[in-house]
Amino acid sequence: MKILVVGSGGREHALCWKLSQNPKVETILCAPGNGGTAQVGTNIPVKDDDIPGLVALARNEEVDLVVAGPELPLVLGLENALRQEGIPCFGPNAFAANLEGSKAFSKNVMAEAGVPTAPFRVFDEYADAVAFIKEKGAPLVVKADGLAAGKGVVVATNVEEALEAVEEMMVKKVFGSAGDRVVVEEALKGEEASFLCFCDGVNYAMLPSCQDHKAAHEGDTGPNTGGMGAYSPAPILPKEKYAETAELCIKPILRHLAAKGEPFKGVLYAGLMYTENGPSVLEYNVRFGDPECQPLLMRLETDLLEIMFACIDGKLDQVEVVSTPQTACGVVIAAEGYPGSYPKGMEVTGLDEADAMEGVKVFQAGTKVEDGKIVTSGGRVLCVTALGDDLAQARKKAYEAVDKVHFDKSFYRRDIADKGLKRSK
Repeated sequence: MKILVVGSGGREHALCWKLSQNPKVETILCAPGNGGTAQVGTNIPVKDDDIPGLVALARNEEVDLVVAGPELPLVLGLENALRQEGIPCFGPNAFAANLEGSKAFSKNVMAEAGVPTAPFRVFDEYADAVAFIKEKGAPLVVKADGLAAGKGVVVATNVEEALEAVEEMMVKKVFGSAGDRVVVEEALKGEEASFLCFCDGVNYAMLPSCQDHKAAHEGDTGPNTGGMGAYSPAPILPKEKYAETAELCIKPILRHLAAKGEPFKGVLYAGLMYTENGPSVLEYNVRFGDPECQPLLMRLETDLLEIMFACIDGKLDQVEVVSTPQTACGVVIAAEGYPGSYPKGMEVTGLDEADAMEGVKVFQAGTKVEDGKIVTSGGRVLCVTALGDDLAQARKKAYEAVDKVHFDKSFYRRDIADKGLKRSK
């Protein structure tokens, strides 16, 4: 079999690595890929937003499956375009992908489906948003409606911050057309968890809980990032609560979209906030998270390719999705300055030594191959991921592996999984 994985992050390296474990898989292509995916398959220089280019690549290479890593190609209609060519694609169609592509669409679907979420208002006019914020007061969350690479959300602790966020988005257009419309919602207080399920339009199969670390620096301080580390399972969402959580935030969405004739197939990811009133959905993603994908795939025991085809064919109820009872912890090593501007081109060393450790895999994100060496090419460079019998062991092993890899001008958080350790004690 020949598979095309779309994307260039640590998530895509993890997907290529996991899919390559199936003996039927002979060839893996990754577009555009990175230094890590180049070790598992062949990188092809087609960008993840070039839908005609990706379809042409899949058709010309006669691939048996396309796997969309990031959300952008799905929102742009990659699944729809491939389906017209008769090429299977793992990921939802453009309508269902709007759960992530449009914050307003997502919040309205939650309201219609009866999913618990923070009270919100949607604004197309800057003056209306300003008037509402002044009347409502803070704290508030201001979200750009469209895709903003995970950076279009501002938690405003006072009115001035909320007004500044709306001005940046709607007037200064810092996120381009993504900020033409904004969602303003009540700020929820609590601890976050990620809950992901494979879906075939009707049936779903639950993955273990996970917790991401969005802030750049220790103690959840500094600017929001794409994620500085993740671990699974998250004690705040224990296994005995998975079924109840799926009934709360996965099943209603599948039912709602199926009723609209737009069934959701792929990975549905609910970002949850555990408040004093119980769990509430902050947002939905329509793909694996990054870095959540890395620890989740380290734990997954069922063949990933089999699961993906079951989702596409509506046969997920015939597959048992099993994960190891072990814990996985992933620590992201980033380039100094990320998520702002950062240097590139630093050589990465020690990858083989870290990978040689039992139960450790270093997933590459912002890397490329240059003159036979791995050099940095992005902000989040690596996700060093380890399995352990419990969270303390997985975390210890991950940080031991982090110590083996090196590149100049790097940084990482030293408190990944601290919340989980405190809670499990």
